[in-house]
Amino acid sequence: MRLRCAVLDDFQKVATEVADWSPVADDVEVVSFDRHFDGEDALAAALAEFDIVVTLRERVPFPGSLIARLPRLKLLVASGMRNSVIDYAAAEAHGVTVCGTASSSTPPVELTWALLLGLARGIVEENNALRSGGPWQSTVGADLHGRRLGLLGLGKIGSRVAQVGLAFGMRVTAWSQNLTRERAEEVGVELASSKEELLAGSDFVSVHLALSDRTRGLLGPAELALLKPTAYLVNTSRAAIVDQDALLDALRGGRIAGAGVDVFDVEPLPGDHPLRTAPRLLATPHLGYVSQANYATYYGQAVEDIRAFLDGSPVRRLP
Repeated sequence: MRLRCAVLDDFQKVATEVADWSPVADDVEVVSFDRHFDGEDALAAALAEFDIVVTLRERVPFPGSLIARLPRLKLLVASGMRNSVIDYAAAEAHGVTVCGTASSSTPPVELTWALLLGLARGIVEENNALRSGGPWQSTVGADLHGRRLGLLGLGKIGSRVAQVGLAFGMRVTAWSQNLTRERAEEVGVELASSKEELLAGSDFVSVHLALSDRTRGLLGPAELALLKPTAYLVNTSRAAIVDQDALLDALRGGRIAGAGVDVFDVEPLPGDHPLRTAPRLLATPHLGYVSQANYATYYGQAVEDIRAFLDGSPVRRLP
């Protein structure tokens, strides 16, 4: 009898199209779900009859309590090689193998600039006006050349965002708790003297930090108050790094020019969430990793993970 594999959050219904699943077709029945299961009870009910689960990024938590309710589960494949919402100890205790896949930093870099440019040039407002017979030119774009781009984080993604900023002729500065002057100079950017100085002096601020106890709530009401009223904030990293209520308050009060956000405390974002109607906000539904090449990698390597597991030699094991 074939094993059953559930593919979660396949919103675009492409998981079985962007990769070749034939290497496991004789052994595995693949069922794709294009809707999100909200809450442990819904997940436990939906996944009760599955032996394998493929999950995207950190969208779906797998705590020990959920794993204990899935007695058939033997293999959990998560896209990416780092996942903070899987209880690895519980997985091991229940005999569940956890594997990952490669993940490219290119898509979130590109989306960061899509949001930043969209904000700076009023793309959404102008497009909506043009298509609806509204005014011809109603916004005045913010220049990038000569302006200061402040990066919170200068890792794989932050450093590539920096390179694009430099190509636009921006003055790029960066800060994080462990960032050194040597690393900043290596990328070709300035090291900000402090988080506060970076926030107060930047025209555009972009967040590229991993979520941890040190970065959770890093930008709260006091920090957002340091931003210029003409400044823009972009967050394609993790929602919890920026206080969502403080951001909403700043947008509603007109204390910053705008924000570009791809990540939220609750995903998918509820239909009545106030961020859906917040002024000065350009928001996307967590598209940072959603690209053709990345999906081909995620699902292609998920197939490899499943085949290797079936052959008794699991690859790319996590953590």
